Amino acid sequence: MTLTAHFLAPLAVVLEVVGVGVIMAGVTLAAIGFARDWRREGAEAAYLRGRANLGRGILLGLEVLIGADIIATIVAPLTWESVGLLGLVVLIRTFLSFSLEAEIDGEWPWRRKQREG
Repeated sequence: MTLTAHFLAPLAVVLEVVGVGVIMAGVTLAAIGFARDWRREGAEAAYLRGRANLGRGILLGLEVLIGADIIATIVAPLTWESVGLLGLVVLIRTFLSFSLEAEIDGEWPWRRKQREG
């Protein structure tokens, strides 16, 4: 194992744990915020805000997990199978990220940029 791989392999594992932790924290904070908003503003407002907050937590966690996957692939021996698997995982997670962002904002990211620009 090269010196670079020796340091990057544990970093990939740490980032995976951080990504899962971010998702768990996002779920917890969204649930707490949902309960608070339900008491203050009612069910509909709590649902809308809670759903958006949950999506943001998942989105941030997915971004960290994608970074961990990329680092793990750098460390692993390069084969067509490992590169293909990374591509598939990144593609799925990117699709999930775009879908979550569209759900949160109510429009696709590139539509928002067209509207703002």
